[in-house]
Amino acid sequence: MMDFEYDIKQCIDTLSKGGTILYPTDTVWGIGCDALNENAIKKVYDVKHRPANKSFIILLADSRDILQYVAAPPPDIIAMLDDFDRPTTVIYDGALGFPEILTGEQGSVAIRVTSDPFCKALIKRFRKPIVSTSANISGEPTPAIYNQVSEEIRSGVDYIVQYRRDDEAISPPSRLIKITDDGEITILRP
Repeated sequence: MMDFEYDIKQCIDTLSKGGTILYPTDTVWGIGCDALNENAIKKVYDVKHRPANKSFIILLADSRDILQYVAAPPPDIIAMLDDFDRPTTVIYDGALGFPEILTGEQGSVAIRVTSDPFCKALIKRFRKPIVSTSANISGEPTPAIYNQVSEEIRSGVDYIVQYRRDDEAISPPSRLIKITDDGEITILRP
C-alpha cells in the first residue's frame, strides 16, 4: 500500500481553503488547486507568471465524471476514455460548472481522467476536480521530477506533497486531443 494518507489530508485541507498544491501526477509534477474556485485558480496563474489567456488542464478521478462537467460529450465517451492506453488530455466544447477563467470565451475545457493512484485518491476524497498545470514558471522547461521544480515554484505554493519526491522515473506530458460533440478526434499533441 502506498503511504500518502498524510499528504491527502494536507492537500484536502489546503484545497478547501482556496490554497495551491505542488504534487506528482500521472505525467509530470504539477501545481493544483480547486478547479471550481476562481480565486484559487488566479493564485496558480500568479505562481506560474502565466498569461490569463492560456488555460489549464482539469483532472478528474473517473471517466463517468465527464458527464457532470461537459454539456454534450459523444455518446461513447466513457468507453473512449477507458480505452486510452496512456495519459490523454481531451479538449471538450461546452464546459459545465467551471469558472470562466478556466473555460475562456469559447467555453471549452481540457480534462484528463487520471490513472495515478495519488491523484485519483485525492480527487475522490476532495469530491471536486482539481487544476493540473506543469510546475514551472510560464515558458520555462517542464519539471518531470520533483528535483527539477524551481525554488520559486516551491516557495509560491501553499503545500508540497511529500509522496514521490524521490522518483527518478520520467514520464512524458500527456497526449492532447480534441473531441467534438459528434465524436470526431483531432490530435493536437501526439
